[in-house]
Amino acid sequence: MDEREEEVFHVKPPEDADAAASFSIDDEDTPLARELADLTARRRVLDDVSLDLSGHKTRVLTISNQKGGVGKTTTSVNIAAALADLGARVLVIDLDPQGNASTALNVPHTAETPSVYDVLIDEFPLADIIQVSPESPNLLCAPSTIHLAGAEIELVSQVAREHRLRTALDDYLASSTERLDFVLIDCPPSLGLLTINAFTAAQEVLLPIQCEYYALEGLSQLLATVRMIQKHLNPELRLTTILLTMYDGRTRLSQQVAEEVRAHFPNEVLNSVIPRSVRVSEAPSFGQTVIAYDAQSAGAVAYREAAVEIVARGETGLRGGFTPNAVPSEAATGGENIDGAEAVVDENEHVLSEGGA
Repeated sequence: MDEREEEVFHVKPPEDADAAASFSIDDEDTPLARELADLTARRRVLDDVSLDLSGHKTRVLTISNQKGGVGKTTTSVNIAAALADLGARVLVIDLDPQGNASTALNVPHTAETPSVYDVLIDEFPLADIIQVSPESPNLLCAPSTIHLAGAEIELVSQVAREHRLRTALDDYLASSTERLDFVLIDCPPSLGLLTINAFTAAQEVLLPIQCEYYALEGLSQLLATVRMIQKHLNPELRLTTILLTMYDGRTRLSQQVAEEVRAHFPNEVLNSVIPRSVRVSEAPSFGQTVIAYDAQSAGAVAYREAAVEIVARGETGLRGGFTPNAVPSEAATGGENIDGAEAVVDENEHVLSEGGA
């Protein structure tokens, strides 16, 4: 501790030296020390990871859950920021009229700002509305404005209303001279024409699931939606990724939800889990992602791990060994199922294997 720190922190030395030793955070046997050591080790592994994205196709992922409050927008912007931090060039399309993704990426989205609304309704080129986030030159955003709230009604009478976003995105990718590695589409928590446009434009669905029982209802609804889109609009759409969010390993419920979802979707659920984190919650109020706000925090590390795992599961190249942080398999659940959870996912499980031309 330097002189300035000594002026700020006034700690009375304990009279009992043994008592002082017992409360030392340097004690490797304390839960806090073990947690800090684990976090430090995970940071070091991530620092050694680099990506080779040359020669690979752009991946388009829709981040969606028809249930609100599951960390959908938070996941969209932080996965995007983590990918950009790894060297990928990423575009976030904000399809939520609330504009929270635009806020988190610190791009202007006032009523006068050219936005996704202009692309969907007036057929503006996507290139005309895209902005670069101050956070990274690799991080782009197609912002949302308040006008998007009326787009659901205005799209009803439009020709090819379900394909507006896909057409704009295809034209942009075909004409752009700069490489784009990922497109992440942040959806509103509802099944309307905005969400349908997102599903029609994407190849993959990333589903964030809050580790609480009611979140499983959102899973059931989304699987039914994916099946409908596959059948009628986009046979290539697949639910490829499920990310467990707001995980609290101290609670039995979080452990049970995680185990239940993993049991039914072992190939889709990421090993990485996103813990409840104050830093993740604070970051948007500063117009930042948690990657920029506090890159050393547990939440930032978890999102960086998830981003690396998403890349590793795709068609892109990965250099550097990496073992994602997994939910401990020994978490005691007594072998019990959450009431109704198995039924919720069983009836829709076959959606993942449905084909499509």
